[in-house]
Amino acid sequence: MTGITSSDSEKRLVLISGRAHPELADDVARELGVELVPTTAYDFANGEIYVRFGESVRGTDAFVLQSHTAPINQWIMEQLLMVDALKRASAKTITVVQPFYGYSRQDKKHRGREPVSARLMADLFRTAGADRLMSVDLHAAQIQGFFDGPVDHLWAMPLLVDYVRTRVDPTNVAVVSPDAGRIRVAEQWAAKFGGCPLAFIHKTRDITKPNRAVANRVVGEVEGRTCVLTDDLIDTGGTIAEAVRVLLAAGAKDVIVAATHGVLSDPAAQRLQECGAREVVVTDTLPITEDKQFGKLTVLSIAPLLARAIREVFDDGSVTSLFDGAS
Repeated sequence: MTGITSSDSEKRLVLISGRAHPELADDVARELGVELVPTTAYDFANGEIYVRFGESVRGTDAFVLQSHTAPINQWIMEQLLMVDALKRASAKTITVVQPFYGYSRQDKKHRGREPVSARLMADLFRTAGADRLMSVDLHAAQIQGFFDGPVDHLWAMPLLVDYVRTRVDPTNVAVVSPDAGRIRVAEQWAAKFGGCPLAFIHKTRDITKPNRAVANRVVGEVEGRTCVLTDDLIDTGGTIAEAVRVLLAAGAKDVIVAATHGVLSDPAAQRLQECGAREVVVTDTLPITEDKQFGKLTVLSIAPLLARAIREVFDDGSVTSLFDGAS
């Protein structure tokens, strides 16, 4: 039998993975010191998905890991089916681990007759049988309230800050938010750098057109400084690439981009390579396939953070303690 058994032999942790990001699942399993539950998963000719676990999961604390990468709807559906299979196989608790929460950008209505898709996602997993959700750097903190149960909102900031700190002169750095909406997160970054200057990019967005925004000007002092441009995700790279150009035009010494989720939809790799940034840093919450890689890209492993959080949940510990009491 795979998994971890508690010291009193009353609980057993099992880790289950979908097919979206097997490398991350292997890394998390290695950090936990467990083997993944043997799982059969395949597609029928018409696109339907079949899943089955190769051993008993009755009475276990099951953690189902799936990264919502492209094709995103397929992997969400596969994870939903795994949750349903666990429920019908009498797992004691089911925790859905979504390093990247699909549809998180649709967390509110911008106009009439639109869905709140992030809420629907939470409802789908609750209905399927999930007891708990775990995710990294949600696009909006309010998503935690969409799920009727515990939500563990993990932060990649400590991991990213520790790396970026080795790449800059802390006495000559400015933290930059790509828009006014991310100022609070940028303030937390600035505090990690000892209260360095803070700036943001004033931009406009046409809500009728996806993946399109215009960076207008920098608000804040960046001249002569290394700018750390932070965001939760990079999709097509248009907003970030334009922000880098605006910062350099405003006199920034150079720019390092740091983001948690590297969606990197085409043509992100080309845009980011050519935009003028010194380095682009992301984590591996999503698979970074060969066609998405480029010379200036650095990928950090999120597996140790996920493994520690999973272990805290299993041991009835404190996930918040992983982030110095912040959440």
